[in-house]
Amino acid sequence: MNKNLFFTFLSVYFVLVSCNQKTEKTSSNENSKEAPVSSQLPLKDEIEGTYYAHGCTISLIISKIKTDYNYILKTSIRTLKGKANYTQNSSGEKYLVLEGIQWDEYEGDISNEEENDSIPRKELEIPVGIDALYVKDTLAIQNYGNAMNSYTKISECGEKYIQLIKKRKSN
Repeated sequence: MNKNLFFTFLSVYFVLVSCNQKTEKTSSNENSKEAPVSSQLPLKDEIEGTYYAHGCTISLIISKIKTDYNYILKTSIRTLKGKANYTQNSSGEKYLVLEGIQWDEYEGDISNEEENDSIPRKELEIPVGIDALYVKDTLAIQNYGNAMNSYTKISECGEKYIQLIKKRKSN
């Protein structure tokens, strides 16, 4: 039940953020004397820190070395290290991409059966890189798909959505 509440909250949050961005753009265009509203992208340094999963034994450390971001992802059976890439899509959603992590399982998108029939399931190229939606000190990873697009990114966790919450520094 808590998962449903979380994802309902997350959906409502995105709707509100989207509506707020549209309102800001409209209001800045109506009064051309005002400076355009800057994108409200958080400082990238705010992404740095240690995140812990809710419901799984997973931790993620994001650190900055010069101008690059790196990660250390620890699960119950493995430790993975690599570069992290911070991006924002055209609708304003912010993502952190953990580069170099091969998904644990991938059977492909079966909605394009004609294309996939020519490639045996075992020969499909397994995607590399895990993207996590970033919203205010929380990273959310969709860990597995459905019958139409079957995949598992991190098999050590049985959660559909892995929620990683940043540990606050104590004063």
